[in-house]
Amino acid sequence: MNEITSTWLDFSRQQALDTLPATMAAGASFIAPLTDLGLIALSGEDAASFLHTQITNDVQNLTAGQARLAGYCSPKGRLLATFLMWKSGDNIFLQLPRSLQAPIQKRLQMFVMRAKARLADVSDTQIIFGLAGHAVGAALAPWFPTLPTEPYAKIDSDYGSLIRVADANSAPRYQWIASPQHAIAAWPQLSKSLQPVAAQAWRLSEIEAGIPQITPETQEQFVPQMINFELIGGVNFKKGCYPGQEIVARSQYLGKLKRRAVLASVAAINIAAATEVFSSNDPDQPCGMIVNAEADSAHSSRCLLEIKLAALEGGTVHLGAVNGAQLHFQTLPYSIVDVTDAELSA
Repeated sequence: MNEITSTWLDFSRQQALDTLPATMAAGASFIAPLTDLGLIALSGEDAASFLHTQITNDVQNLTAGQARLAGYCSPKGRLLATFLMWKSGDNIFLQLPRSLQAPIQKRLQMFVMRAKARLADVSDTQIIFGLAGHAVGAALAPWFPTLPTEPYAKIDSDYGSLIRVADANSAPRYQWIASPQHAIAAWPQLSKSLQPVAAQAWRLSEIEAGIPQITPETQEQFVPQMINFELIGGVNFKKGCYPGQEIVARSQYLGKLKRRAVLASVAAINIAAATEVFSSNDPDQPCGMIVNAEADSAHSSRCLLEIKLAALEGGTVHLGAVNGAQLHFQTLPYSIVDVTDAELSA
């Protein structure tokens, strides 16, 4: 860790951050240091071609003006990680939870073999801000006078990379990837117009946007479609092979999908990923599993959960056991439509 990075970590620890989103005013625009995220940089003349054979999305045609979601699967088609991916300069970046960064980097490194590709942990040299709300544009104007206009568009400048990600609650959201020097210099001005909050608020906004994130607890639990990953642009069915590709494709085209991710609220907090949920119609076996959950008040949480679609057709669904807290389902910001259904109605 270099001196400047150490200075940023000391600086960020000194900031007063609201830890509970409920303390935010309704509709407030906010900024959060995303210190819980890790970053892998791939470089070398074979970096794109190597990564293209490993993950669920197209890397070969990734341009400097865009970002993409992507997954990394086991040979059985189960997700080991989900990424936000982009290219800047000579590097391709993979963003994922910091808790998964080291083991996923090690696993990818095993398959480099003779390819001219290098992987590096740059988690401590690139600072990631999450910014959300309608006031963000004006706040960012000194550094980015022009903003990315649609989700997963990216702009690079001397101050780093700015990526627009999926909207949440009808408000735009962005990630700014900056050097520690620029982060320290920008924070005081940004925090005047944007409410400084902890990363928890950003994770909650990801849930509200319907964007799942694989964590250590949920590795190898889901085929991508079970958490809607192809619906949000995380899977390219026309690209070449990657680990688990045959199973992912079979899940897509052979029969109607029976499990999906849904959004819900529940009167409980501190909900662990991979917690099972149970239907009153079939109380003896779980009908689904929590993918991600975050408190949205002192007494309740929002969660993204994978569930049998049949469990949504009647009865009630409960957290942990059939006598646990009841889940109340809400509308996702995108439609759950199988590709086969879309093709039939075209």
